[in-house]
Amino acid sequence: MTAISESTALAVEGVTVSFDGSPAVNDVTLTVAAGEVLGILGPSGSGKSTLLRSIAGLESLDAGRVSWHGEDITGVPVHKRGFALMFQDGQLFPHRTVAQNIAYPLRIARTPSEGRVAELLGLVGLAGFGTRRVTELSGGEQQRVALARSLAAEPRLLLLDEPLSALDRELRERLAGDLRRILDETGTTAIFVTHDQDEAFAVSDRVAVMVDGVLRQTGTPAEVWRTPASAEIARFLGYTTVLDGDAARVVRPLARGPVALRPAAVVVTGGGRGVSTDGSREIPTDGAPVAATVVRSTPAVEGSRVRLLVRGIGEVDGIASAQHPVTAGESVTVRFDDAGIAELP
Repeated sequence: MTAISESTALAVEGVTVSFDGSPAVNDVTLTVAAGEVLGILGPSGSGKSTLLRSIAGLESLDAGRVSWHGEDITGVPVHKRGFALMFQDGQLFPHRTVAQNIAYPLRIARTPSEGRVAELLGLVGLAGFGTRRVTELSGGEQQRVALARSLAAEPRLLLLDEPLSALDRELRERLAGDLRRILDETGTTAIFVTHDQDEAFAVSDRVAVMVDGVLRQTGTPAEVWRTPASAEIARFLGYTTVLDGDAARVVRPLARGPVALRPAAVVVTGGGRGVSTDGSREIPTDGAPVAATVVRSTPAVEGSRVRLLVRGIGEVDGIASAQHPVTAGESVTVRFDDAGIAELP
């Protein structure tokens, strides 16, 4: 079992959940500190939602236990855990007003609701919306109502299962920032499940990456982003190329192991004049341009997405700005932007 510190609110220890004999969650151990937001990040089918449901008490455990401030709650019924669970569709009552939806958990708890509802409407940016029907609201507004309802009874732990995934990209980005602010202002301990790394990094204090039911890496967003624990995690995070050996040292001359590249790390800087293409300078000094040939070029908003055959590396994805338009077959030079490069173990 893992060591539990005094600041730990939630402890998940060796949890395994299986369906039809196959583990969906396999021996997962993690902790969440009081007031912390932990993002669980992973591709579809990685087991992250099953883990969330097992913490809520909605799934039976094959092994392991769940504790809250040192108390084993593995056998405690869902309604007695004091946790709130928010799904991606919000699950609002369409026949009730905004205020009635938010007040529902307060009614169940027989707690006065009028002042609390007004407070929560202000918190989620919907002051004055109380009398509206939820069917009159946009998707983003409905998710704000769902969040306010989840917070109404001041849950010990808030569990958010892909709460923004049904919204368009611009709205998701805006609401991710608002969600982070709201969780900070309320001091809520929360677990945020998502397949979108941008959401996870925007909302979370720490990120836990799950793949195939196994917890593969845990760290701050910056740690996970800059030092993925494996090529598999790097590719999930948007690094499209993984290089080793001499090829890695073309990109980063002092690299001691594999390096992963995002397309934005390989930048077309100009034509190929003045750069050797005969193999005599396959490993450049740090920052020197490298010869490449354009395999294909696809127009993008701010230039082109390109596939390049880079001397000493092979084919990689890259970008070309509008100032450097390129076509297939053209000889170019590229530089490597360190912001899009990660060294792997």
